[in-house]
Amino acid sequence: MNIIHKCTTTRKTAVVTGATSGIGRDIARQLREIGYHLIITGRNEKELKRLVCEFGEKYTTAVSADLADKKECLALYRLACEYNTEVLVNNAGFGMYGEFAQTSLSKEMDMLDVNVRAVHILMKLFLRRFARRNYGYILNVASSAGYVPGPLMSVYYATKSYIVSLTASVYEEIKRRGLNVHISMLCPGPVKTDFNSRAGVRGKIDGITSAMAASEAVEGMFAGKLEIIPTAGVKAICYLGGALPKKLSAFANYYVQKLNKSRK
Repeated sequence: MNIIHKCTTTRKTAVVTGATSGIGRDIARQLREIGYHLIITGRNEKELKRLVCEFGEKYTTAVSADLADKKECLALYRLACEYNTEVLVNNAGFGMYGEFAQTSLSKEMDMLDVNVRAVHILMKLFLRRFARRNYGYILNVASSAGYVPGPLMSVYYATKSYIVSLTASVYEEIKRRGLNVHISMLCPGPVKTDFNSRAGVRGKIDGITSAMAASEAVEGMFAGKLEIIPTAGVKAICYLGGALPKKLSAFANYYVQKLNKSRK
């Protein structure tokens, strides 16, 4: 882990992983606008430096981190403990297109480490800290993909299914304990970011903007919502798709993903 910029502050603090693009960057912007000191992470050091300038050196701590590495997850948590941290946004993640038998095993292991293990580690550590203080917010960026099987992006869909299931389960545990700690999951459908190009797909359906998804996420998180699903159409897909038999859902989603195959 490389600290690009570090500031000293007693301000309320939010940690945002994967903050150098898309939804993560726009969530960070919105949290900065309402007064948070930010700890932002990513692997694009040039963009991290630019964001320090955008958000202000007095209000931004920027960290270049590979969250596929457990040690760097732990180091990030230790850094956050130096501040008055009350928000965790688990946003870092990526996808990959292709048949399971053909896709790269090493890249899939990295995906599992970033999309699942890092989220799990940070969520558990911050939840324990917030529970001791009896205050805090955790937002896990999942996806509508977490409600259904996804042939041709099977591992990505499975990672998001893990996040959906874990978040909902922990939400109920927190509720039963009567803690003033809130956990939410953002589950958007298509969003206009660079996710598709990095995953090797081309979206056939126009998505919402990352700013719109971020706005819904921040509003829903502070309202204490468990599921934050922008747009009625995506909400219907999540609930109806999740209720279908898995065989039928997988059959339908195969053709949806087939349409997203990249042009060579």
